[in-house]
Amino acid sequence: MSKKTAKIGLTSLALVLAFAGLLWTTLSEGTEYYKHVDEVMSEPAAWYGKKLQLHGHVVDGSILRKRDSLDYRFQVHANGKVVTASYAGIVPDTFKDGAEVVVKGTLGPDGFVVEPNGVMAKCPSKYESAATGPNGTVAKSSY
Repeated sequence: MSKKTAKIGLTSLALVLAFAGLLWTTLSEGTEYYKHVDEVMSEPAAWYGKKLQLHGHVVDGSILRKRDSLDYRFQVHANGKVVTASYAGIVPDTFKDGAEVVVKGTLGPDGFVVEPNGVMAKCPSKYESAATGPNGTVAKSSY
């Protein structure tokens, strides 16, 4: 093998290893799982601390808002499994009882902590009747 071939081979190997390392570190930091509530809550300890997007529906009557703040606590369910979520921030107008939601954040022993701007509520169909509360409020009670 000539010197030139050996140099090209070593350079190629170094570039491939560098690219693979960069790809690995980039993807491992940005990994976020998209799961349904029932998938995660069947074995919650396996998901603690991992970045998740949880899909489900808001449990009717579970939306609580701390008085004079933007702190919310609510429950999300899917196929009989329920998780309690906490969120601090402005919620979308479509966030209400029974709404289909995707929440982004991390699961812990005390429930699901939603990251800022991590509540996404599906827009209701224009063919479904929309129920509105007095004064357009979302929260039913305080905690």
